[in-house]
Formats: sequence, C-alpha cells, structure tokens
Amino acid sequence: MDIIIASNNKGKINEYRSILGGLGYNVYSQSEKSINIEVEETGTTFEENAILKAQAIYDKTHSCVLSDDSGLEVEALNNEPGIYSARYKGLTTDEAIRKVILK
Repeated sequence: MDIIIASNNKGKINEYRSILGGLGYNVYSQSEKSINIEVEETGTTFEENAILKAQAIYDKTHSCVLSDDSGLEVEALNNEPGIYSARYKGLTTDEAIRKVILK
C-alpha cells in the first residue's frame, strides 16, 4: 500500500520510511508524487493543522495520506510558541526564534 506523507522534509520522510517500510508500506513525500502545494496552517491546534495538510493532499490524490504537525512548547512561556514555532514573533529563521525564546 502506498502512503503519501504530507511533507517534503527529508528527515521526516526517512523516519516514516524506517517505521512503515518494514510493515510493507511504500512511503512517498508529497513532491515524489508531484504534489507541489504549501498548505496554510490556519488551525488553532497541532491536530487541526495536521488535518488541513492531510485533507489538502487527499483532495488532490484520493490516496492514503499521513500528516503531522509539531512545535516547541515551553512551559515557562505559557506553552508558547506552540503551533507558531515556525513563525514565532514574526521571525522565520530557527536561529532568530531560538534567541527570542531564550531571552
């Protein structure tokens, strides 16, 4: 069975291949299936964002899709940045985000 991962993150794709390949699944990134979309993550939870990504790819392919969403939650920051980890405080680089969090 083929599974499309709603991501082009090579590390994430390799992890899924490592886990699911041994179970008989053929794992593909979205780009390997010529799906070149970037889903706007408008959800208010990790789960909602994962569903948005999976649904967008399913709507294009009608194939089995696996998606996740994650982020950093810092208890001392009231669990921020959370779902906004990739764009916390309007920043877009990991280094800038780490500096703000540490400050």
